[in-house]
Amino acid sequence: MPISNTMAKAINAQVGREFGAHFQYLEIASHFHDDGLPQMGAFFDQQAAEEHEHAMRFLQYVRDSGAKVAIPAIPAPKAAYKSSKEAVALALKWEQEVTAHINDLVDLAIKENDHATRVMLNWFVTEQVEELDTMGELLQIVERAGEPNMLLVEEHVRRKAAAEFGAGN
Repeated sequence: MPISNTMAKAINAQVGREFGAHFQYLEIASHFHDDGLPQMGAFFDQQAAEEHEHAMRFLQYVRDSGAKVAIPAIPAPKAAYKSSKEAVALALKWEQEVTAHINDLVDLAIKENDHATRVMLNWFVTEQVEELDTMGELLQIVERAGEPNMLLVEEHVRRKAAAEFGAGN
């Protein structure tokens, strides 16, 4: 049974948000690469890839559920930042907004007794807990280090990525 038109419209809007996050994180990554902070750039390149994956996961769900995919227009991302803190704070704000939208989708699935969508959304609920934690921690570290000490943040991000890579092997 296909999802409702209301649910399809809401999920298609989320597809657009996820693609918007993808583009925003590419801009943030470029900011860090341009500032000579390749670890931070690589971190946000990876975040961009994850957001693209999320968009595709939602898109495929719409297809699989028999509804029509209708990707909305995606606003241009913010392209200039005064500081590293501003860029990371924007990323955290974005994740907070995405979390609220995921929660709204869960609420809609519950309201519509759409059990399949609710189950699919459980993965995203858990993922957003991780995303909020990651961005919140990174913002704390950037604030603690301050702009003149971003090389310390670079080293932190490098070590954390190396530890996660090593743990995955």
